Formats: sequence, structure tokens, C-alpha cells
Amino acid sequence: MIAGMNGRVLPETYCPAAPTLWIRPGRATYIGPSFRLDPHSAAVHCVALGIDAPFELRAADIDPQYTRSAFIPARTRHHIIATTGRMLFDYSHSREPRDQMTVHTKSISWHHRDEAALIQSLTTAPHALWQKGDGRLDSRVHAAMRTLNSTPDLSVTEVAATVHLSASRFQHLFTHHTGTSFRRYRLWSRMTRVAAALSEGKNLTEAATAAGFASANHFSVSFHDMFGMTPRTLLSSGTRIVISEQDTCTA
Repeated sequence: MIAGMNGRVLPETYCPAAPTLWIRPGRATYIGPSFRLDPHSAAVHCVALGIDAPFELRAADIDPQYTRSAFIPARTRHHIIATTGRMLFDYSHSREPRDQMTVHTKSISWHHRDEAALIQSLTTAPHALWQKGDGRLDSRVHAAMRTLNSTPDLSVTEVAATVHLSASRFQHLFTHHTGTSFRRYRLWSRMTRVAAALSEGKNLTEAATAAGFASANHFSVSFHDMFGMTPRTLLSSGTRIVISEQDTCTA
């Protein structure tokens, strides 16, 4: 079950017309307008889907592409230009959606093999992606991600110790399996903590500080770098934040 900002319990298939951001430990899914995003680089992998229309995808190693779907790996700087219709952005560690794309470069992949079915399934049940794990995830990395999702202030040495690895060996293993660095994933975990605090009624400054950011400005700059817009742009749009405590970091 999911608790909305007003505390009301929502069913798993709840899909309101208003812009909505669903948060689970290790995962975030957004449906709504694209906000005319700036170029950015996410800390985890992103699936982008043009629900109502194609979007333009730009990155360093590709010519501009018009598509309805794309998989953008973690730490890949890109620019999505969508001027009309709704977008879906799904952020997680899972690389499974990449396998469903038909066009691949060294970094970005696009054009899902069955876009029509994907759009239909995700607009009627936007939590569908949450039901999929990634069997390629190492159990030690899985355990470390769960630890970070609940306690994002731990150092790499502290987290490595919980899985009985040296810090250097752990960082190598973590990046190999997730496509991102420990530092960037810890930042991502803090971002989701801010969203949870906002859903509980805290203001932006309180939420950012509680999640370990030095200030609201520090959070805002990090958010813009990761998502291509400011947090106030997201909040001023009336986007609803829906929280679930069920862990999505399945091995």
C-alpha cells in the first residue's frame, strides 16, 4: 500500500491525472509534463517514455533522435526535449529495460521493441516497472544498496565493512554492477529521502537538511545537475509525491 501526501492510502495501480512522483527505496517514477529540461546526468539509470508524443533525444555520441522511448545509463549526460504531452521517467539501478530497446550505442539505447504495449501498461499501471528486478545484481551490492537507502550518510568504508569487503574492492564491484559510483548513488538515496520528507509536510529547507545536504541551495544545485530542473519547478507544478516503503532493490 502507498501513503499519499495527505496520508490517504492509495492502491498500487493508482494513476491520477495530475503530475505524480512515486518514490520507493532505490526507485523513482514520474508521470507528467517534461518541464523543458536542461541537459543533465542522472545518478542511476533512466527510462524515458513519451506517453503522448515523441521527444528529441540528444547526447554526445549520437545524432539527435526522435523517439518515444529511451534507456539512458547512469552518469550519461543527455538532453531530452519534449514540447508537448506527458513524459514518464523511471529511475533505478536496473539495466533490464535496456534489453528491450532495439537501437544501441556505446551509451544510450532507444526505441522499445513494443512501445505501444509499454505505453498502455505503464499509463494504466505505472508501478509495473517496480515489479521487475535485475538478476544480474550481486548480492553484496544489493545489501549495500539497501543499507544506503535506509542510511544514506554512511561512508564507503562503513558500507563496505557491512558486506565484508575493502573500500577499494567494494567501490569497483558497486560501479560494475550498478553503472554508477558509490558517491553518486549515495546522493541519489539522499534525494529520495528529501522527497519522503516533503511528503510528510516538511518544507524544502527542512527536508534537504534532514537528508544530509548542507543547505537547500546545495540540494537545489545537485537536483538540477541530476534531473535538469530545479526542485521548486517540480513542486510548483503541483506534482504529487507518493511514498512506498517496499524495497525495490531486488537481486
